Amino acid sequence: MEALGDLLAPHSELIAKVAGTITTLQFLSGIALLNDIRKKGSSDVYPVGPFLGGVVLTVLSLKLANIMNDAAMINTNLIGLVINFVFLGGFYYYASSGSRGNIWKQIGYASIFLLACTAYANFEDPKKIEFRLGMLITGILVWLVGSPLLHLPKIIAKKSTEGMPFPIILSGNLVATSWMLYAISIKNTVMVLQNLLLLILGGIQLSMFAIYPNKPAAKKPAAKKDSKKEK
Repeated sequence: MEALGDLLAPHSELIAKVAGTITTLQFLSGIALLNDIRKKGSSDVYPVGPFLGGVVLTVLSLKLANIMNDAAMINTNLIGLVINFVFLGGFYYYASSGSRGNIWKQIGYASIFLLACTAYANFEDPKKIEFRLGMLITGILVWLVGSPLLHLPKIIAKKSTEGMPFPIILSGNLVATSWMLYAISIKNTVMVLQNLLLLILGGIQLSMFAIYPNKPAAKKPAAKKDSKKEK
């Protein structure tokens, strides 16, 4: 990694700009998923995690950006927060009445979590909270990327990737790859390992799309039993 870091080091600023651009575009990756939900007329087969997690992630990232006084991060995450709120609203609109109660429950849990994190960040030492909040954001990213793997047994049983958000998974891999290259260029080992973990989790999910179709396998009609029994 040392040799690759020396090779990429002169281009670290360019890599950072590319990574930032891809991250901004990732916020829009939910459009394809939301359009698929619109065509189906229901969001029930999809997890709300990617959209709700996106809201939580951008709120925490905004808090971290304010602590760091980073204008670029603030602007990027403000855009991301608005986009994720719109997507979450669309997801809720297409949810059945039975699923909406569960969505509200998860929104409630997320709100309590954000209030607790914000309150802690306001009272903790700024030098400590910058690192701790950064690690918390990394943990949420790992959860967002890895959460679809919880449905892996169901995917294997159905032999279908229906319900897995392919655009979000693909864009997440592109983001992880770009930031890992940047981390290598600045020789930040921790950041390299974080994004490598995200890339592995995303790669496992992408492999599912190569193995199984996006539509459920057609059920074979049950064989009819002979009405007459052999004597």
